Amino acid sequence: MEDLKDRASLDQRLEAAAMVGMTTAVWASVQPDKVAIVDPNGRSKTFAEINAAANKLTRLFRERGLKAGDSLALVCSNRAEFVEVLAATLRAGIRITPVNWHLTPDEIAYIIKDCEAKILVGEQRVHAVAEAARECPDLVLKLAVGGDIPGFENYDQLLEPIDGSDIDDPVLGNSMMYTSGTTGRPKGVYRPVPAVTPQAMYAMRGYDHETSVQMCAGPAYHAAPLAFDVRAAMGAGVPLIFIDKWDSEHVLRTIHEHKVTHLHLVPIMFQRLLALPDAVKAKYAVDHVKYIIHGAAPCPPEVKHAMIEWFGPVLSEYYAGSEGGAGFAIDSHEWLRKPGSVGKRPALLQVRILDENGNDLPNGQAGTIYHQLPPGGGFSYYKDEAKTQASRVDGFFTMGDVGYFDEDDYLFLTGRNAETIISGGVNIYPQEVDNELIKHDAVADSATVGVPHDEWGEQVKAVILLKPGYTPSDALAQEILDFGRATLPAFKVPRSLDFVTELPRSEAGKIQRNKVRAPYWEGRTRQI
Repeated sequence: MEDLKDRASLDQRLEAAAMVGMTTAVWASVQPDKVAIVDPNGRSKTFAEINAAANKLTRLFRERGLKAGDSLALVCSNRAEFVEVLAATLRAGIRITPVNWHLTPDEIAYIIKDCEAKILVGEQRVHAVAEAARECPDLVLKLAVGGDIPGFENYDQLLEPIDGSDIDDPVLGNSMMYTSGTTGRPKGVYRPVPAVTPQAMYAMRGYDHETSVQMCAGPAYHAAPLAFDVRAAMGAGVPLIFIDKWDSEHVLRTIHEHKVTHLHLVPIMFQRLLALPDAVKAKYAVDHVKYIIHGAAPCPPEVKHAMIEWFGPVLSEYYAGSEGGAGFAIDSHEWLRKPGSVGKRPALLQVRILDENGNDLPNGQAGTIYHQLPPGGGFSYYKDEAKTQASRVDGFFTMGDVGYFDEDDYLFLTGRNAETIISGGVNIYPQEVDNELIKHDAVADSATVGVPHDEWGEQVKAVILLKPGYTPSDALAQEILDFGRATLPAFKVPRSLDFVTELPRSEAGKIQRNKVRAPYWEGRTRQI
């Protein structure tokens, strides 16, 4: 009984602390010497060390004249400083935008400026960050993590002399992730009210701060690993084991050696783990894993069946987006009864299936999925009211996905109106690719699409219309791909290229990408 009272008291402290961004401070007082973070290089930091760094950063921000409501851009890989900076922004009232550090200097600079960052924390290994910073004159503070960067102040040296004790006037910070559609430039998903996860959610997922261990195998700058790995570990008070680069046996070994209980994965990670030789898989125990959450890309039913057979019924699938909405979830037991579904119709916020004319469709008929906005509007695309309103109908918004409810109100995804390519759980925006390929002297028009790929879900393909006087050839295809590789991040470069004699466009001049994509998806039941 006493243990239950102690737990209830701790939960009350954590709930109160979460409202002002001080959850890490509570865990630092409860378990100061417990390891909070294990870096890919083996470096570890305790809860007390993470908390002290957050307090130091908050004081540094204030010394430099920064205040609640200001913005910070974080360009950093999976390492302890990522969590320290996040913990600082939560208590300093700062809005944090994690940036994909694989982007080009121009793309990074665009996000830094668009989110109106006054603080930039960049990692020395990310060579693009120095060039990006030079394009951002409004930065007040630039901190270099993991080594020196020209024009930046050294993170460790600057924090070392600052007081690390808890600040007494915390203000809850916010976050703004970036997403995109077809315009070629990402947009911030802005919510005026920060989201706070209740402690009951961690209990529902089976966390125990004394025995649970979280692993983050995906990039922390991505919304899902940030929420389900990083923020979950911080909120539940459990160690977070960072993986820097995917290696299937290393990941499996990490799960085994660190007794990982909770993790977020995407389907391609499932496939890579399953592809390991049976002798390798047999070397590592996984029976201690309690909770694997997955989403971000469709998971082939046979892959999910194999994972459940291996790890047990511990998989939980979600369907949601950076924009929010009701959200869908389905655990292994429920999914085995409804294979292929992403979950049952939510009880709180509504979800509608609409046809092209905005009419509601009955169960069994596929249409565009619209999610009800929460009271107050939920989100807006930062500084883009036109894009915000374009996705809305009568208090509902869409992410461009297509699906239907079955007779039992379970949702099945059948397609996507949006042109976004999801390859291995990573969003790629085709217009960005087209904008570069069209610069080649031989290219008259370009339509980049996602085509089926057994491992990645989708793979990037360029469909090219040549200018008069140019003849299709393997050599020219390679030349165009190499041309794109010179300016695009590696993950956006098309993996293949087809030549066509015409590309369909609407009367308004918009490329009809669905028509370009359709032949590649013939015979597939899920045209994603």
